[in-house]
Amino acid sequence: MRNIKAIIFDAYGTLFDVNSAAEKCKDKIGGKWEAFANFWRTTQLEYTWLRSLMERHKDFWLVTEDSLDKSMKAFDIDLSMKDELLNLYKVLSPYKEVPETLKTLKEKNFKLAILSNGTPSLLNELVKSNNLENLFDDIFSIEEVGIYKPSYKVYNIPIKKYHIEKSEVAFLSANTWDVSGGGNYGYQSIWINRNNNIFDKLDYKPKYELDNLNKLISLLS
Repeated sequence: MRNIKAIIFDAYGTLFDVNSAAEKCKDKIGGKWEAFANFWRTTQLEYTWLRSLMERHKDFWLVTEDSLDKSMKAFDIDLSMKDELLNLYKVLSPYKEVPETLKTLKEKNFKLAILSNGTPSLLNELVKSNNLENLFDDIFSIEEVGIYKPSYKVYNIPIKKYHIEKSEVAFLSANTWDVSGGGNYGYQSIWINRNNNIFDKLDYKPKYELDNLNKLISLLS
């Protein structure tokens, strides 16, 4: 990891807790809130992959809304909650170690960026609402290329901007398919495995697996 020139983070599920919107409504949703949140996330991801394969692109916010519609019907959640859930999704909570980890990495003069499926406006609002806007050099969105991860076109965005080698990027994601996508592209991909999950078999195995982002600091030292 000594040749790393840029540290690039996935946003959803890696820096920000995608279940936090539903969790903040758990008193209204009831005990099924976590299953509902997981179903919403899974449907959201499936829609991004299917739209990429069909070449029927729709931006991430619209995909998020479409997947919420299906999830609310599947879990019989009152449709009057839709706007509340969507508004909470715009201000998802970061994982507890994220702010301090980013500050420490910034102090060490690493170039920091986000590479995400999210739209630019959505990502900017998310970062700003959590007071993290001064920590990133760039926020890259797949909207630049009009296709979702794990397309190689997405992982190529920072390389074109920074004019560095693929191996000079440390890419962090909690999503195994994203780690594999970045790793197969040529990044030094690192898996953030907070929940002791099993890694997918997608022709890539990360050299490093961390249970939280804070451990990246010692890895890069």
